[in-house]
Amino acid sequence: MHPAISVIFFTVTSGAGFGLIALTGLGFPFGGGALSVFLFCLLGGGLAVAGLIASTFHLGHPERAWRAFSQWRSSWLSREGVAAVATLSLFAIYALIWMMTGDRLLWLGLIVAAGAAYTVFATSMIYAQLKTVPQWRSRWTPAVYLAFSLASGWLLAAGFGDLPGAGIWGAVLLALAWGIKLMWWRRAADARLAGSASSPESATGLGFIGKVRLLERPHTGANYLTREMVHQIGRKHAGILRRLAVLFGAIVPLMVSATVWLTAAPEWVLLAAALSLFAGLFAERWLFFAEAEHSVSLYYGNR
Repeated sequence: MHPAISVIFFTVTSGAGFGLIALTGLGFPFGGGALSVFLFCLLGGGLAVAGLIASTFHLGHPERAWRAFSQWRSSWLSREGVAAVATLSLFAIYALIWMMTGDRLLWLGLIVAAGAAYTVFATSMIYAQLKTVPQWRSRWTPAVYLAFSLASGWLLAAGFGDLPGAGIWGAVLLALAWGIKLMWWRRAADARLAGSASSPESATGLGFIGKVRLLERPHTGANYLTREMVHQIGRKHAGILRRLAVLFGAIVPLMVSATVWLTAAPEWVLLAAALSLFAGLFAERWLFFAEAEHSVSLYYGNR
């Protein structure tokens, strides 16, 4: 699959934003005046909105994005949009009450947290539901999205707020997220078109004749399918990006979190861990798309 920058930016930033919103709804962080509350809520909402806006740039007609909201009964993309708007609206009310009165309504916060988690889940299901991409169709895909959303949200919350055990919990959430991602990578390595029931024979419906081989490509030049669905990445480049993802997304943030946990380092140092995690997640998410094999590639002689 083609790794569109807009979609990568969307999944990383909106995941962090909704992770921060969920933690806010659950009562984190503690303390702070009206200005700090405003800036903190602006960060969470701003990241979520920035990601959602970025996602529209991948549409052929961004001005028609509003039409997706009508298909919520059958489309995870539509459910994601509806959940995002509802969650952000309720979060705005929650933040306003918090700033004006200093009170944090527990029932409203829990609804906001549930809405944020569901929005991230809906985002992941856009990909996890696709039977045509065997690497994505797994229960590990939603787990990866939710785990990284929570980890990035926690590091941001700890860096800007007052969280008990910020360092140790940051390390725990990072370890959990990357443990899930390693399981996802292990399964994805086995879930390839070459090892599945899909083949040029099944793709063309000509298997009853015998083995099918490509004589001529369906198109003489590039088209939408070859640009978006048939993307190939060299094993060498994939290996380098995977090591960079682990370095910046796991090792560096874990070291920073451990430093905050075991020393007297201030919690705002965790912002460095959050920035490093973002860099690692951009590499991880690029690979998520670039290494995915769509079954339409069988029509173009790719296995």
